[in-house]
Amino acid sequence: MIRPNEVWLVVEPIDMRAGIDGLSQRIQNLLGRSPCDGSAYALRNRRATRLKLLIWDGTGVWLCQRHLHQGKFVWPSGVVATVTLSAQQWNWLVTGVDWKRLNAPAPVHWRV
Repeated sequence: MIRPNEVWLVVEPIDMRAGIDGLSQRIQNLLGRSPCDGSAYALRNRRATRLKLLIWDGTGVWLCQRHLHQGKFVWPSGVVATVTLSAQQWNWLVTGVDWKRLNAPAPVHWRV
């Protein structure tokens, strides 16, 4: 199992027909980063039900795909091109859980 230390989420959705070369070129053009820099890059489809992970392991590039049959991946939105996730946040994301809740502050007004 590939367990990246750092995952960059590409915010803009992609055409899932893209392969290693097309995704690598997209990362270079969109982010100005090398897809072989040791980081993992995750990209999703428009409906947020599928994602692809591109990662260099030192000898070659891995391209992994995950499809949720129910629900959607929680994905960032906004004007930034990427968001970086920790390994723990990544594990939450790929299981379909809201990774943003990991660091959510407790409600101030809540009482027992």
